[in-house]
Amino acid sequence: MVVAGTGTHVLMFPYPAQGHMIALLDLTHQLATKGLTITFLVTPKNLHILKPLLSTNPSITTLVLPFPAHPLIPDGVENAQDMPAHLTPAVITALGGLHQPLLSWFRSHASPPVAIISDIFLGWTHHLASELGIRRIAFSPAGGLSLAVMHALWCELPKRNNPNDENEVVSFPNIPNTPKFPWKYLSPLYSTYVEGDPVSEFLKNVILANIASWGLIMNSFTEFDRVYLQHLRDELGHDRVWAVGPLQPKDHDQSGTAQRGGSSSVPANLILSWLDKREDHKVVYVTFGSQTVLTNDQMEQLASGLEKSGVHFVWSVKEPIEGQADGEYATVPPGFEDRVAGRGLVIRGWAPQVSILRHRAVGAILCHCGWNTVLEAIVAGVVMLAWPMGADQFRNAIVLEQQKAGVKVCEGAETVPDSAYLAQVIAESVDENRVERQRVMELREAAGEATSARGSSAKDLESFVAHLAGLEFSFN
Repeated sequence: MVVAGTGTHVLMFPYPAQGHMIALLDLTHQLATKGLTITFLVTPKNLHILKPLLSTNPSITTLVLPFPAHPLIPDGVENAQDMPAHLTPAVITALGGLHQPLLSWFRSHASPPVAIISDIFLGWTHHLASELGIRRIAFSPAGGLSLAVMHALWCELPKRNNPNDENEVVSFPNIPNTPKFPWKYLSPLYSTYVEGDPVSEFLKNVILANIASWGLIMNSFTEFDRVYLQHLRDELGHDRVWAVGPLQPKDHDQSGTAQRGGSSSVPANLILSWLDKREDHKVVYVTFGSQTVLTNDQMEQLASGLEKSGVHFVWSVKEPIEGQADGEYATVPPGFEDRVAGRGLVIRGWAPQVSILRHRAVGAILCHCGWNTVLEAIVAGVVMLAWPMGADQFRNAIVLEQQKAGVKVCEGAETVPDSAYLAQVIAESVDENRVERQRVMELREAAGEATSARGSSAKDLESFVAHLAGLEFSFN
């Protein structure tokens, strides 16, 4: 085993959204167990998220910097999932305001980090690292196809023939399997790009800086993402691309599984006790991640579909965020919970997703197809019903179908599906004989092998640590 000397010092810098932070926290834990000394940059309101990590890793210290003020971001709000999606560019831009405070911190530190490992939304840290004469490694919480499409968009800057046609298809012939997407399903960071606009140009430079960075570490694994990982290596022109996933807490780490991401509105032990009374692989878990809030029309059709399906289910309902009108979002239809009592469990707010997915009773998940959820479902051997809503989720749904590990039920944040159709696909999802179940069990085994001592992800992690140790040596 390669250990990075006596504590090679690195700075970890997450993007403050749950889907981004969770994977980087898991990576931080992995690196700490390899002997690295880590400083984790966090803004004040996110400090509590680090408590489980800090309690078990004395080699990790925190650097707490105030979240930079921005005219579009409400005072006191620091997490992207607490804001409407259209404010994402504002969050990314605001965080660029930490360049000077970080520069000052580095220059005053007696033994500063030899590398910065930061989220792909923080590409400006590459320029900070260059100014300091150290390395920056981009961390991707997204999969290979999503990252390849992101690079292609900002490098090639495709435009629509008809600026008013949201359904015009954009294809990417240089990416394996030539993915195609309607304009409306491209990243909104790109689809709202205006040449010369300061925010747009800042976002473009963030992505281009990722491409220019010294290395790339990804929450993925070779057996699942091979063709796109190789494409990224070819595109970047070097082999410093490490796939170290799935990055998740181990089965025995109850603090990691039960408290991962927040505290549940229903105690985790009660949820698991409820699941204990159900048959193996017969429960469907329903969730749409940390940022998607369903409209009441969507809620009504989904509730009706669950009711008609006859299956047992756990439904995690994200409540409205600031800026979403009261009474128009996330309302569970009156009487629904009474009608499905004993068969369905509704959780308002955050739910202990990893614990739920790993329970023997859960056989399928209806989800938004966020990358963390995809990997968590694979590790648990759970069939995926995909309803991609935005961002990288459309690309993830394509990969799932390519891998035959799930099926796309519908797509789009505005779509209101038919309840009868939902009922049918939900009922079919717990069929033990379906092709997707066999395939996801194969992928589960492959994910376990990847993270085992001799697996591809374990080897990539060892290689990554060895490269960091080389940086430490070069600075001494």
